[in-house]
Amino acid sequence: MPWNKNDYPDSWKNLEPAVRNKAIEIGNALVEEEGYEEGRAIAIATDRAKKSIQQGDQDTYEIRPHEDGWQLIKEGSHKAIYKEETKSALEDKAKSYVTDHNGILKVLKADGSVEQTLYKT
Repeated sequence: MPWNKNDYPDSWKNLEPAVRNKAIEIGNALVEEEGYEEGRAIAIATDRAKKSIQQGDQDTYEIRPHEDGWQLIKEGSHKAIYKEETKSALEDKAKSYVTDHNGILKVLKADGSVEQTLYKT
């Protein structure tokens, strides 16, 4: 059964309207076009919708290592917003800055791999 803005799974009831509408769109495509079972489609659609909506409107910032310690930069930029000697000293400043700018914060390990990603910290 196709879902719409008035008839959708209970688990989508508390999603933000933009996320719910995207989940409806994705969920219908998964069930109707790709043959997924409804339960599986609901979980996949919820995850994809949240990622799609959150990343569409938000800039991404990274806490990453540099030669003098750690820095906060906007993804795609080379200019540091903040620099600190230790990662822990930078994290509180970075979280506050990213929250004020409605962004996504990626915290990297010393080797450059992603340690964690925080949405709307």
